[in-house]
This record gives sequence, C-alpha cells and structure tokens, in this order.
Amino acid sequence: MIQQETRLKVADNTGAKVVECIKVLGSGSPRYAHIGDIITVAVKESVPYAQVKKGTVEHAVIVRQRKEYRRHDGSYIRFDDNACVIVQAKDSKEPKGTRVFGPIAREVKDMGFDRIASLAPEVL
Repeated sequence: MIQQETRLKVADNTGAKVVECIKVLGSGSPRYAHIGDIITVAVKESVPYAQVKKGTVEHAVIVRQRKEYRRHDGSYIRFDDNACVIVQAKDSKEPKGTRVFGPIAREVKDMGFDRIASLAPEVL
C-alpha cells in the first residue's frame, strides 16, 4: 500500500536513489497504489550527474511493496522494501533506465510492462 508521502527505493539505473510519492494516479483518485500501478514521484536523493536530478517530478511504476499482495490464485507475495521503476511518461510503459535491479512481481508483466520484466534479473 503506497500512498502520498511514502518513500520508495528506485530499482533502476536512472541515478535516482530515493523518491517520494506525491500522487497516486487513477480514476476516482484512489488513496493507495499497489504493484503495477503508476504514481507521480518527486526525486529526493540522486547520484551526481544523473539522468534524473534531485527535485524533479517523474512518473514511476511500483514493482515491489512490503505489504503482502493477494494474487488471483489465492497466494500472497511480499517483499522486503517498497521499490519503483521510473518510466518515460504517464501513458508510456517504457522505463527511463536501461537496467532494473532486484526481483519484481509477476503482476508488473501482466499489467503490460514487458520491457521492465525483461530487464529484471528475476520475476517472482
């Protein structure tokens, strides 16, 4: 469950390290975002000379969350951290970075983010 002001790790090589959710996107202005949802984030920490600078506003898709997530088959999956991957635009499903770090959930691929799933080392 990701909501406004939640801090997330960035699981790609755009240069951003920590971002803060500033808006959960969706119809009816949902309160929480889950795996596979797109959110608007503000970059809080980044490395020097990065592709994404500190203070910029970007769009990101959630790839891991600490709160357990119920799958359609009845099983649950949960990760050690909250993480996201920065995407090109709100409507685009292409990542800005060229690498994805750590495992991601299978639901990300099911939502249409095939490129992110193919770059990830492990899809759970």
